[in-house]
Amino acid sequence: MCGICGIVRFDGAPLDRAGLERACAFLTHRGPDRTGTWFDHPTQARVALGATRLIVMDPAPAADQPMHDPSGRYHLVYNGEVYNFPNLRRELADAGYPFTTAGDTEVVLAGCIRWGTEALHRFNGMWAFAFYDSRTKAGFLSRDRFGVKPLVYSRFGRALLFASEIRALLPLNNIDPVIDEFALIEHLRYGYIAHPKTIYQGARRLPPGHYIAFSPAGASEPLPFYQPPPYVPGADCGRPGEFEAPDYGRSCRAVRTSLADAVAIRRSSDVPIGAFLSGGLDSSIVVAHLAEVSTQPVKTFAVGYAGHARYDETHYARLVARRFGTDHHELTFSDREVLDAIPRILDHLSEPVGDSSIIPTALVSEFARRTVTVALSGDGGDELFGGYWRYLAHFILAAYHRVPGLFRHALIEPLLRRSPTSKSSWLGNRARQLRKLVRATDPDPLSRHLAWSRIIAPEAESLFSDNGAIRTFDDHMLATAQSLACIAAPNDDLNRILAFDLRYQLPADMLHKVDTASMMHSLEVRTPFLDFNVVEHALKLPSAFKIDRGRKKRILVDAYRGVLPDEILDRSKQGFEVPIGEYLRGPLRELFQDTVTRTAIDSLGILSYQAVQAIYDAHISRRGEHADLLFALLSLCHWRHSTPRN
Repeated sequence: MCGICGIVRFDGAPLDRAGLERACAFLTHRGPDRTGTWFDHPTQARVALGATRLIVMDPAPAADQPMHDPSGRYHLVYNGEVYNFPNLRRELADAGYPFTTAGDTEVVLAGCIRWGTEALHRFNGMWAFAFYDSRTKAGFLSRDRFGVKPLVYSRFGRALLFASEIRALLPLNNIDPVIDEFALIEHLRYGYIAHPKTIYQGARRLPPGHYIAFSPAGASEPLPFYQPPPYVPGADCGRPGEFEAPDYGRSCRAVRTSLADAVAIRRSSDVPIGAFLSGGLDSSIVVAHLAEVSTQPVKTFAVGYAGHARYDETHYARLVARRFGTDHHELTFSDREVLDAIPRILDHLSEPVGDSSIIPTALVSEFARRTVTVALSGDGGDELFGGYWRYLAHFILAAYHRVPGLFRHALIEPLLRRSPTSKSSWLGNRARQLRKLVRATDPDPLSRHLAWSRIIAPEAESLFSDNGAIRTFDDHMLATAQSLACIAAPNDDLNRILAFDLRYQLPADMLHKVDTASMMHSLEVRTPFLDFNVVEHALKLPSAFKIDRGRKKRILVDAYRGVLPDEILDRSKQGFEVPIGEYLRGPLRELFQDTVTRTAIDSLGILSYQAVQAIYDAHISRRGEHADLLFALLSLCHWRHSTPRN
């Protein structure tokens, strides 16, 4: 696991050595063990590569980066892990490649030498890398299939610049730090900034499953090497409606087999390895399979919060730890410890992050890093198997519309409008969700899904002073959703929604947040649910296997009945969160007011400071629940204070 950066010039201009070294310095948290740079000889296409290394596989200096083949012709900087490297290594060695190291980096280099971009189809793992042939002056950048690892780039004049993070991209040349208006809108409406956008107009995010080829003539646009397979009627997992034995039972067994294989292949490491254990279904499944193949007790990690029972899942984590005999590590944070961590986390961000669950993710990563260098997580399970409330909401809404209209409009909806909403209590959070649900009037499921995914309530839309930009952005989002959802059956609304979230929201929000929070503490996180074999099997499953009669993740629950404790299988999903709404009403109030200032808001161009004040006042007086939006504003303005102005 590493941080990478580089410069590719097509105009013969000098390479910026000092800029590359500064970029590497900004990436030392991603690779604290060793740093290396390499500069091509002055020729028509001039390349400089940099890497900071976190040693996970093969600690020998020969495995450091940038890595070069024995001839000195081919070069690689690489962030990630390719889990099937032993099989690829044998194939490449049989073909004559003279390996000198024991890890996966040289396998990636040799694979690119032999197969070019076709090697990307053979890799099973997570990665972002740059490969370069100094004889032909050609190469390519690549990012893994589902966007587990990040890669940002910029086309500046006659140059292609790239890095693992925007903070490391800026020293490579004078990128104009003009904020991307659509990225700003997306951050405040959804809590994330998705590919190809970044917060800056001059920097782009390489989409998952894409590569950029370059040669002395210049660089290509991002090109896809992977698209999730489209829906095939009559696939062996069964057709919609055929969800009883034998097809459903066979699918349950196939899910367990594919996940067991995905966990097993992710055990390879030359440093201590463990697993996050939140007490939820997905992390419990990962721990169960890791325990199956481990000769020693699995190291597991959970965090809780003193005085906030609603946000504390450590009781459930202990149930799983006892079931599988793990070496369980648990830490309970006080409010003061969480609050002290928030400014440090905000200081670390290269661009604003609107998801407040980055706070507990950073806390558990810091805790785990005291013991291990690698942790497995359950990320991706919700998007593949239908775990979020917003997926179930489509079925709830259909049932709600069967209630007589007079009863709905005269009794239920007025009661919901008067009900207090808060994410800090079960009833308050349910009222918040139901209020959002009944507001959905669009007949198109994708449009409803986008509305339910927003972190901004309708009454807070006055935040934006440019309604025309909002309408344009919303039209663009719907078109994007429709395009990415097309791999699912056209009449399977749930699977179309899941396909969109897998390809857009998951890499933009969950994976970006986990990568940022874990690498802040030099911890590598591996995601078995995003093994492409698991993903492709899940995409074939009809939606009735995933949500049925109010049961979310139906097939996972049934597949692991008898393996996991019933208390884990039958509990309601709980988000991995901290009580950010209550903190904003109390101990974070001073930080919010000192950070989200008129100057900061006005500098962003399309926001109303008066509306910000009204939204915050409604939140602290409990006339509304705006915790997610307010945290996104706090993150944005904190980032704005600490970065250059346009």
